[in-house]
Amino acid sequence: MQEHDIRALIEDVRTGTLPRRSFIARLVGAGLTAPMASMLLMHAGIAQAQTALPYKPTKRGGGGTLKVLWWQGPVHLNPHWATGTKEQEGARVFYEPLAGWDKDGNLYPVLAAEIPTRENGGLSADGTAVTWKLKQGVKWHDGQPFTADDVVFNWEFCKDPATAASVVSSYRDIVVTKIDSHTVRVVFQKPTPFWAEPFVGTVGMIIPRHLFKDYMGAKSREAPMNQRPVGTGPYKFLDFKPGDMLRATANENYHIANRPYFDAFEMKGGGDAIGAARAVLQTGEYDYAWNLQVEDEILKRLESGGKGRVTITYGGNIEFILLSYADPWKEIDGERSHANSRHPAFSDKAVREAMGLLIDRKGVQDFIYGRTGEATPNFLNNPPRFKSRNLKFEFNVDKAAQTLEAAGWKKGADGIRAKNGVKLKFVYQTSVNQPRQKTQAIIKDACAKAGVDLELKSVTAAVFFGGDYANPDTYQKFWCDMEMYTTTMTQPDPQVFMEQFCSWEMATKANKWAGRNLSRWRSDEYDATHKAAQVELDPVKRAAMFIKLNDLVCGDGYIQPVVYRPRPSAANTKLVTQLSGWDNDLWALAHWYKEA
Repeated sequence: MQEHDIRALIEDVRTGTLPRRSFIARLVGAGLTAPMASMLLMHAGIAQAQTALPYKPTKRGGGGTLKVLWWQGPVHLNPHWATGTKEQEGARVFYEPLAGWDKDGNLYPVLAAEIPTRENGGLSADGTAVTWKLKQGVKWHDGQPFTADDVVFNWEFCKDPATAASVVSSYRDIVVTKIDSHTVRVVFQKPTPFWAEPFVGTVGMIIPRHLFKDYMGAKSREAPMNQRPVGTGPYKFLDFKPGDMLRATANENYHIANRPYFDAFEMKGGGDAIGAARAVLQTGEYDYAWNLQVEDEILKRLESGGKGRVTITYGGNIEFILLSYADPWKEIDGERSHANSRHPAFSDKAVREAMGLLIDRKGVQDFIYGRTGEATPNFLNNPPRFKSRNLKFEFNVDKAAQTLEAAGWKKGADGIRAKNGVKLKFVYQTSVNQPRQKTQAIIKDACAKAGVDLELKSVTAAVFFGGDYANPDTYQKFWCDMEMYTTTMTQPDPQVFMEQFCSWEMATKANKWAGRNLSRWRSDEYDATHKAAQVELDPVKRAAMFIKLNDLVCGDGYIQPVVYRPRPSAANTKLVTQLSGWDNDLWALAHWYKEA
């Protein structure tokens, strides 16, 4: 399907000659996803279909306690510092955005009264402004009213560099003004095709002005509410043991009728993915378990017990390996992995190419992940419209050895290759998790055959993904040669997802390692292309830019994708959830219930 064909179909929808559902079906048949087809219509000023979340209970409460397992438990509950999914999920129990993303990539109003469109005056024709009307009658858990002042405050809080917010890139280049008590206007510096970023989804949770206004900037880490949240969500805070247990009770004044169904909520942290799967699928002790990075053979065996079911939610998550661009063993101005340093071995592209050849992606898929992981050479895999067809992966130990030999990396008496006094001896870290340790072992074995020595390091997940900027073993610091983890794509548009490799996103001591560019990789061409994509209103041209971004970062070899990971979770057979691959698991927690 060509560009002119897509434009013609959009006009048919606009004039009413083609039903919206038929348009989406035709584009899905041409290789796009439903979310991208929906967003094409939004870009063209055609309002989206209103999402309806099924819900049977006719009254609030009565459902007992909802018990969920997050085997990587949150360590704080401030959404604006959440560098990992577990903190986003913990915060989402209490805090809400103006809108979230449903499973089809449609925007769903939460604290907003409606989704902005050109028809309702919410979107400017030139793509430079969006006006949000806020829901009336919403109250914070302490009884104070939610107003436009809270929304404006969150912009001020997040854009302040001294706050060191992980979501700063979503707020620093906009201006937010209060129109009236329940209306705000967001103005962008330039035409912005992906306007549904600030105050939306994982980066959009809103904290209360009246409680945080005295904790701006450098004082933000001192706020008691970082561990004792007061939000607008379906559950109110009871107590919290970081990394272990989070307890909450139903919000009797929640702003949606008959919700929540459950009287109380418990999020248990700790343990591992296999234990979490077993607690839902085999023993039935818990109702839901998140992020089951477990060998598929084990999941199928546990699922056969009949107490729970495995759900595979498709989004854009990717398990990948970072090769450090910076030198993790050298300090500059008191900082390891300083952005101005270069890795002594990976700075040679031949080494990076060899490392790519030594990753048995298909083996990892077939023998570890099964239906929960697909081997890929791409960082950006979904929606399909943005997936590059230009890159291929290959597993070839002999070719890797030949590549290194030709580049002057010779084997020593110990069997390890070296050049100019630099040995191909690397520390390769990840979190403690059985599939990850098996992946490490597969890669270590292949590397040894090629003359590359890997020291495997496994860090407890609570530490590895923790937000403690004083801990040397967090994945944000990346003070080793290689590291592996999954990064999540929480919007159907890849702008935020692909921004993590821009130079302005580097994790540094100055920003308390809150930046998302952990490898410290940089490319002027990448930066320029990403900036161009931010203002390109033509969706077809913009898609080509994101494909180029994927090819630039993956082609340079510092980023080594392993498997594209749909999100596997487990739920009690009677539990009705609302999951989305484009938002947090708990994005619609208020709508969860159990069948009778």
